[in-house]
Amino acid sequence: MEKVKSFPGFQRIPRHIGIIPDGNRRWAERNGYPKEAGYAYGIDPGFELYRHCLEIGVKEMTFYGFTQDNTKRPLAQRLAFQRACVEAVMKLANHDADLLVVGNTDSPMFPKDLLPFTKRVKFGKGLMRINFLVNYSWQWDIGKALQQVQKGMPLKNALVKHLGSAEISRIDLLIRWGNRRRLSGFLPVQTVYADFYVVEELWPDYEAEHLFQALRWYEEQDITLGG
Repeated sequence: MEKVKSFPGFQRIPRHIGIIPDGNRRWAERNGYPKEAGYAYGIDPGFELYRHCLEIGVKEMTFYGFTQDNTKRPLAQRLAFQRACVEAVMKLANHDADLLVVGNTDSPMFPKDLLPFTKRVKFGKGLMRINFLVNYSWQWDIGKALQQVQKGMPLKNALVKHLGSAEISRIDLLIRWGNRRRLSGFLPVQTVYADFYVVEELWPDYEAEHLFQALRWYEEQDITLGG
């Protein structure tokens, strides 16, 4: 795990950071591995980032695990990212976090080992809220709310109370690794006012400086939330 001797001081810290850890397959190919091998190399960087954000004072993080669209990939890749998600959650049990796994549990693609964590679970001191999107899709997420609209509930109330991701708060800063400039369906409601920063490097090559650059950029943004 990367050691950081001192952390820069920041004038404004985002309360909630969303993470799209992209580039695992490209990283694997560049390093002579089969595509599916890249997911396992993306686990430790997540814990480095968690530790860095905890020391800086971030209160909540949401990580993209895999989407329902991702399950269309070849079997070896699907099994690999499912296994990586389970391993990451089990490893998080040794850290201080409040974990919530969010995704379509009705689908056979949802790892059964993660079902106990679809209700928030406190590990250790629970110093940070961690949300993990597993077998997630924006259609499933918003669809949960629309079911209540069909029953007569006002849309605004349904979006607040009955999204599949209703327990996840508004995101302040969204960081995507891998140099792709798209949301890929990541929490469309919570990201409506999020600032979006792209890191060129692939996710398994995570370094603390990537986070620091994103936070320096975030400090320069004029955040009005539409006001």
